[in-house]
Amino acid sequence: MTVGRAKWVWFRVLDHTLNPLTIRAAKAGRGPFSLVKHVGRKTGKPYETPIIVAPVEGGFVVELTYGDEVAWYRNSVAANGCVLVVDGIDHVIDGIEPITTEAGLAAYPPSRRGILKLLRRRHFVLFRERTAGDPQTA
Repeated sequence: MTVGRAKWVWFRVLDHTLNPLTIRAAKAGRGPFSLVKHVGRKTGKPYETPIIVAPVEGGFVVELTYGDEVAWYRNSVAANGCVLVVDGIDHVIDGIEPITTEAGLAAYPPSRRGILKLLRRRHFVLFRERTAGDPQTA
């Protein structure tokens, strides 16, 4: 089996097993999960993907567990934003910026930071939240 095929199989397994459980937890504001609501770049279809984020001033830090080629991230970048559901509350994201590994790790509490270091996670982005004073907020 090729690496590409193995990844595809892994994501299909997640889609039908773990993701439905974590999506329900994120919508209810339970557990460590948040939810990215995004629209397919090619299909225009709405999607929801569970992730774990760390709140920071002006937005949220996101660790890209599977890299920057995953659909939810590519869709969010293409749209220059998404909706992030954190603790059951919708947050409009209107900017996505790469950040350093050090800044990304520092955003997470010590227990999660230790796990991220152990797993050698290096890819982080900042999701900037639209503020009340932004002209697009209505």
